[in-house]
Parts: sequence; structure tokens; C-alpha cells
Amino acid sequence: MRKDRTARGRRRGAAPGAVALAAVGVLMVSGTCTSAAQDRAAAAPAGEGGGLSGAAACPGVEGFTCATLTVPLDHGGGVPGRLGLKVALADNAKAPKGVLLFLTGGPGQPGVPFVARLSQKLAPVLKDYRLVMIDQRGTGADALQCPQLQKEMGSSDLTPPTARAVTDCAAAIGDDRRFYGTSDTVADLELLRRALGERRMTLDGVSYGTYTAERYALAHPQHVARLVLDSVVPQTGYDPMDRAALRAAPRVLTAACRATGCTTDPAADLATVVDRYDNGVDVLDALTAWEFVDPDYAAVIDALHRAAGGDPGPLRGLIAGVRQGSAATAEELSQGLHASTLCLDGRYPWGSSDTPVAGRRAALEKAGAELTPADYGPFDAATATGLGSMLSCLHWPRTPVPPLPPEHRRLPGVPVLLLGGGRDLSTPLEWLYDQKRLTPRARVVVVPGAAHSVQNRAADDAGRRAVFDFLLGRR
Repeated sequence: MRKDRTARGRRRGAAPGAVALAAVGVLMVSGTCTSAAQDRAAAAPAGEGGGLSGAAACPGVEGFTCATLTVPLDHGGGVPGRLGLKVALADNAKAPKGVLLFLTGGPGQPGVPFVARLSQKLAPVLKDYRLVMIDQRGTGADALQCPQLQKEMGSSDLTPPTARAVTDCAAAIGDDRRFYGTSDTVADLELLRRALGERRMTLDGVSYGTYTAERYALAHPQHVARLVLDSVVPQTGYDPMDRAALRAAPRVLTAACRATGCTTDPAADLATVVDRYDNGVDVLDALTAWEFVDPDYAAVIDALHRAAGGDPGPLRGLIAGVRQGSAATAEELSQGLHASTLCLDGRYPWGSSDTPVAGRRAALEKAGAELTPADYGPFDAATATGLGSMLSCLHWPRTPVPPLPPEHRRLPGVPVLLLGGGRDLSTPLEWLYDQKRLTPRARVVVVPGAAHSVQNRAADDAGRRAVFDFLLGRR
């Protein structure tokens, strides 16, 4: 799945391309492979959860109160322990349209650090709504920490990690890793609703936040008023082979080229580069990172053209820069939580994470051999089977997985806005239309020149205006 890369940071001595990515990159992680929340949980008794406590003004954010939501580590009650999740709440508790719960992405991003930014973006509706944001379990100040995996993957979904980094991470989190799936977060959000005293909430999710919002709506349909799903991950889950993005890359690059008047054929150049240099994973990783820097993809299109002509240097420098510029601390995006959640939620060529590890590689190779160009477009089977999230869960130790909602169950019949950027490769438009088929009251808005996270990052204001109109019931 994907995240909204909102963190800031700078690096000295960066490789070519890293300076541009400083707008979205973050610093390297250091620390230990345990979370403070886990340490507290080990000594605390199980229970339903103690509601909100410790309310105080949010530092540096006028008009918001910060508090802690106490939730059980294990919502089933079989394992003792509690977690304290940070929550930011606007002070207009009597807002006429109730709570607007904004869910960030990843999985692995916190919510509370972005409340000031999002309150500015959503200002036109915040007289009517009470904005609430939460650090989902395993994120933020109590993030699951796995230094080597964090160093290798940063904020990327796609950079391949080493097997040792994955298994060390899982071992450090321990058996508690089975309590960091989306179903656990959904249960936390239901406790948040009860603590707020709200009968229904409006949920606004970006990227993985859309998946969380969908799963909440499926589990608690009677408690949802409206849904805004921006940069949609469908409720059926993400594809670990990322086939929609592989096939969408030519469309996105060609549209960007035409809009900027470039004279090359980026789709043909992309196919030539992947075939010649066998670097599909690196190229896709760079593409999905670069949309946060420039949705026109100008530097990527130029580098692909040069590489197709026999000069791979600029492309290699850009890929190296992406890797450096995408560094992230666990507090900004926890790769330990990212792996824990995806491996619990995901369905892979070998099945799920309760499948024995020994047979997974053979199942992955068999699935790769059965792929055709219709599956991966200008890329290749090695790209589809070699992406970082896939390899993380390939090596993830056997873990019991929770049941998923029935695949073809539809969202409840509440108003839903499906919002997407025409140049998004992190969550391509194909995913949005997959979700539309399972959404009875869907309104679709696509912003042609935008990429990922339309509300937060698009230069064109059309998407934000559509959100405001939708939330205020103007259409």
C-alpha cells in the first residue's frame, strides 16, 4: 500500500536526484527494535479500553486538544496489555456535522503530527466538522522500530529488503506482531468513536487510510455518515505484484509528456530500458517516488530517454537519489508496522502469512512463470515478483492471520466520494474504479494533472473543492 509522503528533511552529499527529493525525504533511523507501547503493554491488564485521558492543548497547534486513547493490545482479550494512541481533537466539540476523522497512509504513518497542515487544507469545512486525527497503533511516538529494515526501505513500498532485515524485525516485535493488522486498527477506531460520544462519524482517508476507512465502514456501517476516499486502495486489498501500476506507467508517462510538450516517447523508452538493463523494480520505485516531487515526471522521462539511447548514467543517478531522498525514521513511517500490517492483511501467491515459509518461494516462482505481458505491460515478471512489500512478506515468519471481509461485499449505502489523480502510480486509477464497483453511492472525481494524495498535494484546487462540496452537502 501507499503513504502520503508529507515528512520533511534534507541530506548533505546526496546523490543526483536526492536534492529534489529532499522535499519528501526524511532522515535515517536509529534506535532499537522495540516500541515503548509494547513495553507498557507487557505490564498492563487486558480490557476494553479506558477511553481518552490526559487531555491538554496540542503544542503549537491552536484550537486543538491532544489526548491519549487507551485500547487493548488484543481486542479478543486473550493476551493482556494496553496501548496508548495519541489523538488530536479540534476544540469545536459541538460542530453541527459532527466528527471528521482523517486517516493517514502507509501503513505506518502517524496522524497527529499532520493536524496543523490538514486543518489548513480542510479549513473551509471545519466550522461544520470537528477534525480528529489519530496515531494508529504502531506509529508515531510509539512506532514499531526495526532499524535495519527502516534503513533499507525508508519510506518506500517497493525497495527490496534483505531477508535478514525482515526476519530480525519480526523477531524483535515478537508474537505481538499478530495484533497490528487493519482489523485491530478498525477496532481501535470504534473505541475512539465511543470515547467521543458520536453516533456516526465522517471518515476521510488518503491512500492506506482509504483502506482503513473502507474496512471500518464494512465492520460498522451504522456508524458511518460519509466517506472521502482519496488515492484509493480498494477494500479487496492491494496487489503485491502491483500489476495495475505496471500497466498504468505508459499511460501516465505519455499523458505527462503530452501535457508538457516533450518530444520523446516515454512508453517506448520505458520498455527499452527495462528490457536492456533488467532494472524494472528500481525504475518503478523511482517513478512512484517521483510523482511526489513532480507529477510531470520531467526528470524521469528525460533519464529514460537517455538510457534507452545508451546512456544509463542519469537514470542510475536518479534512482540513487530516490533511495537517499526516501529515507525515513520509524516515527515518520514505521517499516515494522508496515510489514506487520501488510503481511497480516495481504494475500500472496503462496496464500497468507499463516502459510509455512518453506513453500513460499516455490509458489512465488510458479506465479511469476504464469504471468504474461498483459499482466505487467512494459515491465517483466521479475519486476512483478521482486517488489519490496512482496519480499517482506515472503520472509515474514509464519503468523496467524485474521479473517478478511467477503471479497464482493459492498460498502454501506452512504455517500462516498472517490478522488484520484490522473498521474498517480502509487494508487493508480484502476484501483479507484475497482472500488467504485463495490460502492453503491459513489461519486468519482479525477483531477487530470494530479498524482498521489490529491487533497494534500495537488496544485489544481479542483479536488479540494470537490471534497468541500461533498462534505458540506452542496452536491
